[in-house]
Amino acid sequence: MDHNRELRRRRTRKARSVYRGLHRNSDRPRLCVFRSNKYIFAQVIDDARGHTVAAASSIEKELAVPAEGGAGKVGIATRVGLAIAERAKKAGVEKVAFDRSGFKYHGRVKALADAAREAGLKV
Repeated sequence: MDHNRELRRRRTRKARSVYRGLHRNSDRPRLCVFRSNKYIFAQVIDDARGHTVAAASSIEKELAVPAEGGAGKVGIATRVGLAIAERAKKAGVEKVAFDRSGFKYHGRVKALADAAREAGLKV
């Protein structure tokens, strides 16, 4: 089997496991993160109603610039975390469950979660 396909399969398996735990035990929306090699995406999803409450990504021009104190992709992830927290609070969401989608809680994923916490979102 192709090495990249195997890595993708493992990540999606972990992601399903994480999602099952969050979906069953949580009455609050989930902050779902997807990290590609180039971009990072974050969504606050209300599973009860089945729609996205807020979203932010590094594709947006104003978020594609690294935040102060962060360099490169980690700085951009920090800025996306601040933006998603701001947009979620504007939509009336204060608490979220963090869904890392099978990615390690390290680097860009951790930077996004920490920035969301600093901006006042309870993760």
